[in-house]
Amino acid sequence: MRALGWWLMLVGSLRLASVWFGFFDIWALRLAVFSKSPMTEVHGRTFGVWTLLTCTLCFLCAFNLDNKQLYLATFLSFIYAFGHFLTEYLIYQTMAIANLTTVSIFAGTSIVWMLLQWNAHQRQQVNLKHS
Repeated sequence: MRALGWWLMLVGSLRLASVWFGFFDIWALRLAVFSKSPMTEVHGRTFGVWTLLTCTLCFLCAFNLDNKQLYLATFLSFIYAFGHFLTEYLIYQTMAIANLTTVSIFAGTSIVWMLLQWNAHQRQQVNLKHS
């Protein structure tokens, strides 16, 4: 597995903690992410399902970096997540800067790395020559 694949596995694994918090420990999710906003259990479960989907994309892409559609979907999931958290901080003011910084490190690194590696993972074509 290439380095980007290992990174995506790490990010997906760390996101699983947010899934757990969303379903089973809403107050930990509130403290770790939305520290300036009240949250209900429904908010937590919705966040958990959304984050579980992004975990799935990370894991699938890690093992299929040559799949352009999956690569694009995973890349866009980082763009959407970063945009979501940025608006939560700037517009809705539901996050503290420390929480945004943590999210930004993972999303930003992933976005930049995936952009830099955009065409680096091509499917290897097998040439079978008939004798």
